[in-house]
Amino acid sequence: MLERLRTETGLVRIALGVLAVHILDDALLQPQRGTSAGDHLVSGLVPTALLIGVAWAYPRLRAGFRASLALAFGLFAVAVGGGEAGYYTLEGGPSGDDYTGLLALAAGLLLLVVAAVTLWRSRRLGDRLPRRYARRTLLGIAGVLVFLFVVLPVQLAYVFTHAATDTALPRADLGKSYESVTFRTSDGLELNGWYVPSRSGAAVIAFPGRGQPQAHARMLARNGYGVLLFDPRGEGESEGTPNPFGWHGARDLKAALDFLQARPDVDDDRIGGIGLSVGGELLIETAAEDPALKAVVSEGAGFRSVRELVDAPGLANRLLAPHIAVLTGAVAVFSDTAPPPHLRSYVGRIAPRPLFLIHATHGQGGEELNRDYYRAAAEPKTRWEISDAKHTRGLNVHPKEYEQRVVGFFDQALLKQSR
Repeated sequence: MLERLRTETGLVRIALGVLAVHILDDALLQPQRGTSAGDHLVSGLVPTALLIGVAWAYPRLRAGFRASLALAFGLFAVAVGGGEAGYYTLEGGPSGDDYTGLLALAAGLLLLVVAAVTLWRSRRLGDRLPRRYARRTLLGIAGVLVFLFVVLPVQLAYVFTHAATDTALPRADLGKSYESVTFRTSDGLELNGWYVPSRSGAAVIAFPGRGQPQAHARMLARNGYGVLLFDPRGEGESEGTPNPFGWHGARDLKAALDFLQARPDVDDDRIGGIGLSVGGELLIETAAEDPALKAVVSEGAGFRSVRELVDAPGLANRLLAPHIAVLTGAVAVFSDTAPPPHLRSYVGRIAPRPLFLIHATHGQGGEELNRDYYRAAAEPKTRWEISDAKHTRGLNVHPKEYEQRVVGFFDQALLKQSR
């Protein structure tokens, strides 16, 4: 029995060691383009310290706890290796820290095997059948809850902050000639994008990315507006660490504002922004902090951490809160950034510049919070609730009305004209 435990412990410690090597390699030795080891100390050292603690405590625990830990860290290692290294390997072949990531994937599979064997060997056969199966049912339910509210959000947080959601450059379909442009953020990252020159002296940032807002860019360009689309940090061809929630991505938008203010075809007082989903959230934050943004259209803004979610109505959001709370904390660790303030604290600081909130009645990610954001905003403000569109699909469902409303909003705000 003792020899079996030693073998089990040895295998688990090897697997945890491989996982720790990959985390350190990813965070400190081969960080994302434009970043350094100093930018990732928390995301590298905190998980490594946790792995060391688990490796030390493992043989001192009962079999059920050992199996649970092996299962949890096995699933995490599979997500780390498969979600990051596996993704990039399939996209274009392994490179950099993908090699240790693939080893982490193998280590995760080993941990899952150890967990299964440990559970099988430690099962109780002496209890009566009703007691035995009641116990197993309760353990199964507890396991599912732990997976949904602890393991899964931690897995997602790591993948979200290490594997960019948009790595391939989309085909440009902007309806007008454009320029490829680069500009730098205040923290030294180089961002890449496209710019359609302005024919009216006014320009609009369409955000996020170069793919999602292209239809909106075409709409604005054919109405004479300059349009800037660019890859957020960590996405596409831009440097930095990805964060799909956009935490502290306002630096990217402020750099975009500086770029437009330096353009000879753009009047400094005629710069606006249209944002979809997280882009809408970031434009609200940026407008509150930078007066250079003169008008904002935000479509599909919702919650970006547990701070907003706790205010979202509905039983589903209440049940989701523990999951999002763990996800928020894990993203903070793996991205080395603290969650931003509640979005409601920003909307009231945009006036007297106009704000236009668009959201779907049955959207996603807490879109119903737009009603709350609208109440917190000061005039001038506008809200359009679309009952028959999905998340950020207003232009697709109501193209003529959408163009009339949005272009009319920018004409009034930036050109002082009414449609």
